[in-house]
Amino acid sequence: MSSFRIGVIGAGIIGAAVARELTRAFPTAQIVVLDKSFGPAEHQTGHNSGVVHAGLYYEPGSLKARLCRRGVELIKSFAHEKNVAYEECGKILVATSAAEEERLLEIFRKAKANGVPGVELLRGNEITRVEPNARGTLALHSPETAIIDYPGITKALLDDVQAAGGKLIFGAEVQSISSPGVEVEVTTQEATYTFDYLVACAGLQSDRIARLAGGEEYPKIVPFFGQYMQLAPKYEGITNGLVYPVPDPAYPFLGVHLTKRVDGAMLVGPNAFLSFGRENYSGFSVGIKDTLDVALTPGFWSFASHNLGAAFREIKGLASPQRFVDGAAELVPSVRGAAARTLPRGVRAQAMDKDGSLVDDFVIEHVGRTTLLRNAPSPGATSSLAIAEYIVKEIQRSTTFTTPPVHKDLS
Repeated sequence: MSSFRIGVIGAGIIGAAVARELTRAFPTAQIVVLDKSFGPAEHQTGHNSGVVHAGLYYEPGSLKARLCRRGVELIKSFAHEKNVAYEECGKILVATSAAEEERLLEIFRKAKANGVPGVELLRGNEITRVEPNARGTLALHSPETAIIDYPGITKALLDDVQAAGGKLIFGAEVQSISSPGVEVEVTTQEATYTFDYLVACAGLQSDRIARLAGGEEYPKIVPFFGQYMQLAPKYEGITNGLVYPVPDPAYPFLGVHLTKRVDGAMLVGPNAFLSFGRENYSGFSVGIKDTLDVALTPGFWSFASHNLGAAFREIKGLASPQRFVDGAAELVPSVRGAAARTLPRGVRAQAMDKDGSLVDDFVIEHVGRTTLLRNAPSPGATSSLAIAEYIVKEIQRSTTFTTPPVHKDLS
């Protein structure tokens, strides 16, 4: 196979996984990773709770469900190979009312259809057998849900890229993408790079990079921040694993839960609220461009009008961190009144369609010799190596670099 040049935009976990998979599929290719930050995993990858999701919630047969299950297998094996922290601590979803029990049974059905191993329903003493401090009327137990060091995985992936001859270029913010003839040109503030093929895994900037490459206007990214509180050290070990509420279908996110980290810390969170800036991790600034983007997105106002109740609930949690922590006491009463400190925010790159609906499944778009990852919400990190495998197989089918068909929903 003749040598060719492939560029990857983004050095988060998915971009790193794609770059590594490209070195394996095209060993003679020149692989270059571009990222505007000055190191890997500085955005979504480095600001999440570190959960490896088992695939409980996702619509059976969807791309998200399929790649999550494959992703668990791949990331678990890779973590063990590279000696990166990985712990199968397990997870329970706890129902506290008859309505929640009905929703939990539907999640159990989906989990079984998705092939999640070991899932079971627990009642009464069966719940406290798994999580002695949890309380509820019915619970779903997923024993193979895990926690991991995602920045460590990203670094290990990029180490493999470099070992295979790939190049990492940081501080390289993409300003334009063009396709003269049969090549793709990517211009940063410092240089112009010419590739035979380009893959963009730009996370919080994915819609903007897509537009530079000639992609569709929608879906657009609307950023939502999630903030965790870290409980005082004496609460470490208060759960054996992860304790989640049953998601409310009227609420677009999973709700406040207790999450154990690989370093032993116990977290409560996250809240979920509109972020005034795509990379506003401190919460003390306002990204004017990002905020105007949201304000000028008509679909956002439709979304907001349908979620006023959820927004009010989140505002109360923001106004009172102790109230926020005490919300988790509905599942684990012994955390009520726990001392906690606020951690830096994470910002979720939530894709939104023109009508204001949140895009649930992974979205991949092809434009000429460019592949654009437009939406990879949770379980995007869990699925990262499987997403990479999926994208690279598509590129392998196009090694003559004829234009692949444009499609968004690959479910």
